[in-house]
Amino acid sequence: MTSGRVELLSPDGLVKSPAFSHVAAVSGPVRTIYVGGQDAITADGEVVGKGDLGAQTTQILANIETALAAAGAGLEHVIKWTVFVVEGQDVREAFAAFQRAWGDRTTPPPLITAAFVRSLGHPDWLAEVDAVAVVPA
Repeated sequence: MTSGRVELLSPDGLVKSPAFSHVAAVSGPVRTIYVGGQDAITADGEVVGKGDLGAQTTQILANIETALAAAGAGLEHVIKWTVFVVEGQDVREAFAAFQRAWGDRTTPPPLITAAFVRSLGHPDWLAEVDAVAVVPA
């Protein structure tokens, strides 16, 4: 095999969803990028969107895009998201922010794990997201 390949699959026997896939199969020469948990903070350490999950999600995704770009990747290369949201938050605004960042891609969606948590590392943070991206050679 001369180039890498990523297959995002939702096999028969598992629920079909436009929001996520169930399996990522990666083969061949690829570059894997792991982005640690990102929060709604600027490069100067300022918290963005206190009390506003949608605004925080927008900042989180911008931070993830910056991290991916530093490694030669983009959102289109993400195969797995892990999302932590503070309990009691209405996730619809976060989902809307994600849809704006993700756009109208026709490719299968990445895998996703989401969990509600009691709190995060700072009392003003409402969400934290990490990502795994794979860039075919």
